[in-house]
Amino acid sequence: MAERSTAAVDVADNSGDKPLTAEADQSTADGVAQNRERDTEIDEAQGSGGTDGSGKASPPELHSGHKLARRYRLEECVTRLDGFSSWRAVDEKLRRAVGVHILPADHARARSVLAAARSSALLGDPRFVQVLDAVEENDLVYVVHEWLPDAVELTTLLAPGPLEVYEAYQMVSQIAAAMAAAHREGLAHLRLNPNAVLRTSSGQWRIRGLAVNAALRGISSDTPQRTDTEAIGALLYAALTQRWPYESDAYGLSGLPKDVGLIAPDQVRAGVHRGLSELSMRALANDGATASRHESPCTTPEELVKAIGEMPRIRPPEPAFTTPPEYQRTTYQQGTYGRPAPHPGVTQPVPAPPAPLQSRTGRALKWAVSALLIAALGLGSWQLAEVLMDSGNRTDDTNKTQTTDGNDKNSGNIKPVKPLKIQDAQEYAVGGSLQAPGDVKNTYDSDSSTYWRTKSYNAGPKLAPYKPGVGIVYDLGSAQTISAATIGLRYGGDHTTVHLYATDSLSPSTSIDAMKEIGEATTSGTSLAVRASRELKTQYVLLWITDVPKAPGDNYSGAGYKQAITDVKFTG
Repeated sequence: MAERSTAAVDVADNSGDKPLTAEADQSTADGVAQNRERDTEIDEAQGSGGTDGSGKASPPELHSGHKLARRYRLEECVTRLDGFSSWRAVDEKLRRAVGVHILPADHARARSVLAAARSSALLGDPRFVQVLDAVEENDLVYVVHEWLPDAVELTTLLAPGPLEVYEAYQMVSQIAAAMAAAHREGLAHLRLNPNAVLRTSSGQWRIRGLAVNAALRGISSDTPQRTDTEAIGALLYAALTQRWPYESDAYGLSGLPKDVGLIAPDQVRAGVHRGLSELSMRALANDGATASRHESPCTTPEELVKAIGEMPRIRPPEPAFTTPPEYQRTTYQQGTYGRPAPHPGVTQPVPAPPAPLQSRTGRALKWAVSALLIAALGLGSWQLAEVLMDSGNRTDDTNKTQTTDGNDKNSGNIKPVKPLKIQDAQEYAVGGSLQAPGDVKNTYDSDSSTYWRTKSYNAGPKLAPYKPGVGIVYDLGSAQTISAATIGLRYGGDHTTVHLYATDSLSPSTSIDAMKEIGEATTSGTSLAVRASRELKTQYVLLWITDVPKAPGDNYSGAGYKQAITDVKFTG
């Protein structure tokens, strides 16, 4: 059941006249699995807000063991609702668990589901649960997506209590950045709720059902960015207070008291972080529901990302270290190994230390050592005097023949190395989509555990022909002379190549070929030093990656050619 609760898609919500984020999800994936008949009857009786006539299409007669495309073996139905069903399945070709949504090809929403799934798959952002396949076959339409057995829904995380401040901050930062990237590509979620947000075992937050969950229910919005931003605000509100910011109960959370209206999280629960409380209210601000002290509302995920960036950064809590137990000496270390153990209560005699050398042999040995020391001191003094006399005789000749070359490089003062502070940064792409624009600040935050990463490519190490390269433009605040750069990398292997270019702004107006190269370097390890091959003065430096190593799969992407940058430092 733990696996089903984290990987199944939440498909049992109702869609009434309330705002999408205020809808009560009366049945999570676990609830559907345990009480499918009851939940199905409730949702079909109330409707799902879809296109008229969608309920006329009967769900396909499927069963455990049925195969789709001779590849996807259905294991367990987790939801059956409004003419479609959702399953946990096994991809027998790749031997991995997957999730599958299935509906008849003549279903009123089959076309829109296919279109939404294919658009979501093209995004390829690892912060979203990926759509793996979208097919129409044998009078069926089915969408295959990732199954994350190690991930936990936000609903489950909030069951024991609200999230810690740092966890809530990480959640809203990552979710807002992901949704901002999706909206830049023209994709909206419209069903963003605690069942759609997952935290993996590595602490990364991921979103499932982008565009697809809304298409399955026929949900649309005239203001999709406003809808998703309000949903993010509701998620943060719930994470801070363990309450749903509307009067109705939903997602296992109690709603706010009736006739009170929307009140700030720090008024609901003591000890709530004030900055995050105001942030949630700025995202939830709608129809006059605002807090008296917060700033202007955030109406798009992009504005929310900007508001988060303006907040003081919340640091992770210090790790708690337990005091190690007091060191216990073993019997072997006490020198009694192999001897019979003493009887309890019997005091063991302490052996007396050996007597000093008082015998005739001992006295002779002491006199011999003293004589050797005196002889060594005399010999050393004589050699030292001889060296000093020779050096005195050579002093005059040396002074006469030695000349000083004013052009001697070694005679001049060595120019001190000065660290250059990075003021801002922005991801740069020649063509196509960006890699991870929301994570650029992780490359200069002095935290080696955070990073910006590329996507995973099927061939390498050279990124071409997929892309000529990927990179980040850094703003040094003013024109500086770059002497070197050190770059921390997440993946080692054959091989990573980095170029540094001087450019004109965070959004360069010239091509790579027109930029002046500062230097380049290649490594097979996890650290790289780039030395300047020429002396250039610039305010903006482009770090451009053209080759990446092959790395194993992780929570963001599968195995392939990819790289991640942990720390970047420039010196002048």
